[in-house]
Amino acid sequence: MKKNLQIIIQIAFLILFIFLVINGKVQIWMGLFLLGIVASLLLGRIYCGWACPINTVMIGVTWFKKKIRIKSFKIPQFFTKPWVRILALGLFFTAFIFIMKTGKKLPVLPVLFTLGILFTFFFPEKLWHRYLCPYGAIISFPAAKSRFKMSIDGDACNNCGVCLHVCPAKAVSKNDKHHTIIKNDCLICLECSKKCKQNAIDYIL
Repeated sequence: MKKNLQIIIQIAFLILFIFLVINGKVQIWMGLFLLGIVASLLLGRIYCGWACPINTVMIGVTWFKKKIRIKSFKIPQFFTKPWVRILALGLFFTAFIFIMKTGKKLPVLPVLFTLGILFTFFFPEKLWHRYLCPYGAIISFPAAKSRFKMSIDGDACNNCGVCLHVCPAKAVSKNDKHHTIIKNDCLICLECSKKCKQNAIDYIL
């Protein structure tokens, strides 16, 4: 039931995004993103896992790659450097400031949408979620203080590692006793919860 509801919501937001882009009303989507930032203080990165159109298409791309057995390239080491994420965020803010000061429209959202999809054709989703997406970088700060979060029950967890393997953002870390979820990196996509055979993972307060 949760999976079906999530898919419906993701597709609905994707259709809305495409409609707004075609009709030149991208500013409305930016308003939705700002709401996502505010919501992340309570709900975590719910925008990323449920509303982000880039993520929705990336999920489809990953599914397609698995169907036709296309393997992703290993993420180049330089992408994992902190300065890469800072640079991506800096370019995003520079474009935003330019738009505000000049009044000129730049296709920032469509470009990011295209880049996210292209990168996912060649690399794991982790590359975009963890190192390149400026939206994710912005939301990760308030999400670190969120009230609700994905949590692993240490008593139920048998440390099998399935959650670590399926997480598209690699927001799961392993310790000696059980796995834990890094709140500010978690997309609230529920993949770990769906795949956990121990029913040890849930979205809780």
